[in-house]
Amino acid sequence: MTIGNVNIERIDEGTFSSLGEYTFPQILLRQAERLGSDKIAIREKAYGIWQSYHWQDYLRYTRLVALGILSLGLQRNENVGLILDNHPEWLFSELGVQSVGGVTIPLFTSAVAKELTAGLKRVRAVYVFVQDQEQVDKLLECRDELPHVRRVIYIDPTGMRTYGNEPWLISFAQLLELGERLDHEEPELFNKELWEGKPGDVALMLMTSGTTGEPKMVMVSYLNFTEMSRKWLETAPVGIQDNWISVTPTAWIVDQMWGVGITLSGGMVMNFPETFETAVEDFREIGPTVIITSSLFWEDLASKIRVKISDSGFVKRSLYDFSQKVGGAVVDLESNKEPVPAKLRFLKWLTTRLVSRPLMDRVGCLGFRAAYTGGHPISPDVIRFFRANGLNLKQCYGLTEACGIFQVQPDGEVKPETVGIPLPRTEIKIAEDQEVLVASDSNFVGYYENPEATAETLRDGWFYTGDAGYLDEDGHLLIIGRKEDIMRTREGEAFSPDFIETRLKFSPYIKEAVIWGEGQPYLTAFINIDFGNVGNWAEERKIPYTTYTDLSQQTAVEELIREEVREVNGQLPKPMHLVKIILLYKLLDADDEELTRTGKVRRKFVLQQYQDLIDAMYAGKKELAVTGQVRYRDGHVGTIETTVKILDV
Repeated sequence: MTIGNVNIERIDEGTFSSLGEYTFPQILLRQAERLGSDKIAIREKAYGIWQSYHWQDYLRYTRLVALGILSLGLQRNENVGLILDNHPEWLFSELGVQSVGGVTIPLFTSAVAKELTAGLKRVRAVYVFVQDQEQVDKLLECRDELPHVRRVIYIDPTGMRTYGNEPWLISFAQLLELGERLDHEEPELFNKELWEGKPGDVALMLMTSGTTGEPKMVMVSYLNFTEMSRKWLETAPVGIQDNWISVTPTAWIVDQMWGVGITLSGGMVMNFPETFETAVEDFREIGPTVIITSSLFWEDLASKIRVKISDSGFVKRSLYDFSQKVGGAVVDLESNKEPVPAKLRFLKWLTTRLVSRPLMDRVGCLGFRAAYTGGHPISPDVIRFFRANGLNLKQCYGLTEACGIFQVQPDGEVKPETVGIPLPRTEIKIAEDQEVLVASDSNFVGYYENPEATAETLRDGWFYTGDAGYLDEDGHLLIIGRKEDIMRTREGEAFSPDFIETRLKFSPYIKEAVIWGEGQPYLTAFINIDFGNVGNWAEERKIPYTTYTDLSQQTAVEELIREEVREVNGQLPKPMHLVKIILLYKLLDADDEELTRTGKVRRKFVLQQYQDLIDAMYAGKKELAVTGQVRYRDGHVGTIETTVKILDV
């Protein structure tokens, strides 16, 4: 099959159409039989060298994990926690447990001990796979609260020598040895257990982001996943041996949907970078076909590019500005389905070769056939920025309950402000109160041990997303924001905080923004500065500072952010203009429960935490003395005493 100028080898139609008849481990067995030891299934970069596993390797390690966990005593339908980083052992562990009927529950490695313990307690996990000593220590800290956990299996043995006499712990290598022993004793056991699995079985459970309250546990079946995999394999420019690179957390639906479902079903290669910090360099070496990652990734990358360009010489900066102007004009014409004049097409061709291609190569994005952003609303300016630079970046929309992303901008119809149209066999409609509803075989089974919440969100075949939106004249979906987050000013003017926040975060100097104004005469905001970019800006101007708090209170920085906010105000209707802002004295942090683990603001929690500051902005005060707490990386909590200024925009 040819897409554009690229010849893509697809899985044969018979295999493709039968995906829904199998579980993930059963699909792995079939792919190993079909693709064998000739084709690569997984690559991992370690110590600067790419190491490969072919499809038979993938199956072998999965088989050993399955038999090893059986040796320890796992029973069918029991729950197993996974606190793992992006490494091949994640795949071996997840599919190994699923091969013998276990249900996997991926959790964020960045979570603190209290969060992990709460998650494991909710599902009564009987075994837990963890990455390293750090995760082991978290569980040991709360061991008395985890009586249901029989054993903890750790992957990385570094630093674990002194734990040798702890019977609660077992290494991944020891688990594989147990598996080999049982395989030798009962060679038919793996296949017998494997084919006990059914497509409708729950494959795994994932936590919702918890932006509006306590996270719920979403149960997703193999059938949900294989149906979503089919939709993407039918529409995305990918085929056998194309590359996916795993950079999002294993507990996020995106890496489950793609890293497990689509790469496995489509015969793609799963690539693991050495570290997140080396990912850009690893992109350049591997040349991944597509990437889906959070809006935060693209916002940060856009900020870094713009800051670097502003630091460059006059000639380079002028050439770049001209290239952006040309690229932006083409993007605007294409999104409006208007013809691009021949002169503009030539200028775009020229600037692409002189500016865009070298720039995209520098940031590791040159080889992408398509790039997607999801998980949180993103400013149309970010989409426009990258598309003007030649990257086929598209906004999409999905939820954990829908088994991932189901709404995508199609090529040739990319509108930066929308999330596109539904994937095949997915139906969207807008309720009278503007709530977005979706009907699809990919919709989840239900919330774990929460029938009331399940009945509330799954009704008559429709999943009630909780998001407000509308369809434009071309059938493209526009997301306004969470339905319950839509606010009204005292005068009754409706506004979406997300709509304003995403535009503020396009600034390279603004890391996070939280808008307030419900029932108030005007809008205000908390702003977190981008410590790196603002720090560089201050150093160039010889402005001394020590800490984040110190930098955020510099008069010059206050004026810098004021100007950025004024620029955004100029793009918004007058009722949405920000009148006052506060530069927060600390970064909002997931460890302080102010953000979710996927980086979304927990608005209700932040409201409770900083109510005094919000009240001060509407009481006409110019400053307020505060005493706040900050949690450091080693876990201890410190106190900050400072005076926060309330700035007029």
